[in-house]
Parts: sequence; C-alpha cells; structure tokens
Amino acid sequence: MLRRFGNVHFVSKRLKYVVLYSDLADAETIMEKINSYSFVKKVEPSYKPFLKTEFENSKPDKAKEYDYKMGI
Repeated sequence: MLRRFGNVHFVSKRLKYVVLYSDLADAETIMEKINSYSFVKKVEPSYKPFLKTEFENSKPDKAKEYDYKMGI
C-alpha cells in the first residue's frame, strides 16, 4: 500500500517500520497522506539533504597518523 508513495527501501516486520524514499518536492503532501492512515503511528522526514557533508579537516595530520598509543 505504501509503494504508491515512493520507493520502499527497507521493511522491518519485527520492529514494524518502513524506510520509504520519495521526491523532496512532494515530501510534505506524501507525509500528510501517509500519516492519515490508521496503521501509521509516526512519519519522520530525512534530514540528510540539509546536513553538511563537506568537512574542514577530513585528512589527519601526518604527525598524528602514526601516533599509536599501545598499552604495553
């Protein structure tokens, strides 16, 4: 039933949840429609498009690269 709203990526029968991918432009209307069903308890959007994925210092320093603290 939820397949018509987007791409069903994952279904957990044990924990009773679904991961559903849909267009970001239609997200608000799809969330309202899905939330109106009686078997749906909660609808949460993904915040991944709004997160910063470029980090300033992603490469470690050469001095810290081989600085191992061995517990001998």
